[in-house]
Amino acid sequence: MSIRRTSGLVGVLSLSLMLAGCGSSSEEGGSKASEKAETRVFAADNGKITIPADPKRVVATGYAVPALIEADAPLVGISSWKRGEPMMSEADLAEYKKLTKVAGEQAAETNYEAIAEAEPDLIVIGVPAPVLGDIDVKRLESIAPVVAIGPSLPSAWRDLSRKQADAAGALEKFDAGQKTYEAKAAELKTKYAGVLPQLKLGHVGAYGEVAKGNFHREFGGSWGTNITEDVGATYYGKVKKAGPGSAAVSEYPSIEELPDAFAEADALTYSVNADGSVSEAVQYVLDSKLWKNLPAVKAGKTFPIRYTEAATYGSAMNTLDAIDTSLAPLLKR
Repeated sequence: MSIRRTSGLVGVLSLSLMLAGCGSSSEEGGSKASEKAETRVFAADNGKITIPADPKRVVATGYAVPALIEADAPLVGISSWKRGEPMMSEADLAEYKKLTKVAGEQAAETNYEAIAEAEPDLIVIGVPAPVLGDIDVKRLESIAPVVAIGPSLPSAWRDLSRKQADAAGALEKFDAGQKTYEAKAAELKTKYAGVLPQLKLGHVGAYGEVAKGNFHREFGGSWGTNITEDVGATYYGKVKKAGPGSAAVSEYPSIEELPDAFAEADALTYSVNADGSVSEAVQYVLDSKLWKNLPAVKAGKTFPIRYTEAATYGSAMNTLDAIDTSLAPLLKR
């Protein structure tokens, strides 16, 4: 009997061990599957990068800074982004100021030690492709996965900011912001439908060089025009010699070319600073006799536009409000 009991016990133990082994194997397989599910391959400017599916500690630079602050991404470090400060909401500006700065305004001012100390699990670089060469990407890759998602055409900020938010796992708030913007733009498009689409527009940008005697003309899809286009504006013409990025939608003619550039314009818009003041480059154009003799200027159809550098849906809400305020006189004519 004892022998039978022992044999039975051994059999039970063997079966238990086999089952336990199966359970252990299953758990290991589940763990491995879980690990695989925690990463994904993301298409960025620097290739197809394996990144966390749900990042917990993100470092952002350049154009990714305002986009990811608005999207409420889990940021642990950012670059300085002074140009965007006037367009940030009070809450976003407070968050921006609070976050650790791990880089300056320029890509070359990247503090690799500070980034390492932030212990990110993802680094989102939001600089143009030509500027990427100023960054030691290999060094950053030794800290965390790096995705470069930089600007191309000025109007591409919509897709750019969405990709940045997607990489950081922050699409929920991003999508809500996009819907709010699109609803506001549609409302204004309806409001100005009776007057704006009928006008041929020209735009003077803020980056002319007085010393060189030129002005900045922006066409459709440029910084100063793309958001106004969302409410029904049409900017006529195209660059004489297209280049990469913003050079595909803007150019720098000499001031003597003003009459030819805007002779057909029914109305003219021009970029001003966030506080409404006029930059030296734009004031140079406004002071010119050639400007004052343009048909649109004589007709009193010139409109300053604030926040033309907006590159996120949140900041572009400011631009929409500015456009509405500036174009309001059109509805009274």
